[in-house]
Amino acid sequence: MSIDSTSTITTLCLNPALDVTYHVSQLIPEQKSRSDAARHDPGGNGINIGRALKRMQINAHTFCIVAGDVGQLLQRLLEHQLDNVYYEHVDGETRINSTIIELESQTQYQITDSGTPISDTQLDRVINDFVSLTGQGFGIITGSCQPNIPCELYAELVREINKNSGKAVVDSHGESLRLAIEEKPFLIKPNRYELETIIKRKLPTISDVANEARHIQNRGVTHVCISLGDEGAILVSPDNSYYAKALDVPINTTVGAGDSMVAGLVTGFSLHNDPQQALRYGIACGAGTVMHPGTELFSGDELVNFRQQVVIKTLDI
Repeated sequence: MSIDSTSTITTLCLNPALDVTYHVSQLIPEQKSRSDAARHDPGGNGINIGRALKRMQINAHTFCIVAGDVGQLLQRLLEHQLDNVYYEHVDGETRINSTIIELESQTQYQITDSGTPISDTQLDRVINDFVSLTGQGFGIITGSCQPNIPCELYAELVREINKNSGKAVVDSHGESLRLAIEEKPFLIKPNRYELETIIKRKLPTISDVANEARHIQNRGVTHVCISLGDEGAILVSPDNSYYAKALDVPINTTVGAGDSMVAGLVTGFSLHNDPQQALRYGIACGAGTVMHPGTELFSGDELVNFRQQVVIKTLDI
């Protein structure tokens, strides 16, 4: 696959992680739980999106903050998984995130670290390079920020990308997402819980979610995609709103599925400029990813097959 040379795709990953996944039979309080299937994978939302784009043979650029010995390990793990990576080295240690999958109950537990601070000088250098390279293309802004970075940053980045006639894509949550929405990005992709959190009320039905997404889209966000876990996803665009059920696949872990969906959505828009095709790519990428352990992603063969299985319903909302 290839995209028009003017449609650069860049991803900003300010707070990557080493993802460690443990499979245990049962968690017992006050006792050691042995894991017979531990995995160490490169992680962080932006990293996962970059890896997914590469799986789809999309030439993308990733801006990444790394620190210490863990950061060096992360770079080694990424050697063959990402192209065009721009590393900014800071003091401290890259964070470690842990996922524990209890096999007996099929319950997943996740523990995330906050990350190491970055100086203002280094942060300015990274975001300026990110915005500059994005140009009129797609700039993907995703994941958590280090503790010392203000929640207004993502909104500022959307504003700068818009100034260059680029397409800002935001996958965030909380106040950071709420502020970014005000700057009218090209695409946002919260999940249902994240959407409920910023509007402070529950959205129990598909129609409830679609109507709220339309409300946000009417405020100036071009496309609003809400992921619904095992129910699928909704994409609300200027022309109409669309719903696609999740594909019926065996689930190993959901870690990275949302990131894969973002990569699929951006790929669909960049290749076809069609909301339905974008949603088809997003659903297929998410389905392929949940089948694999740790933060392992879909394969190219899976993606072709899954795209053909996606059924899209027009909601007229």
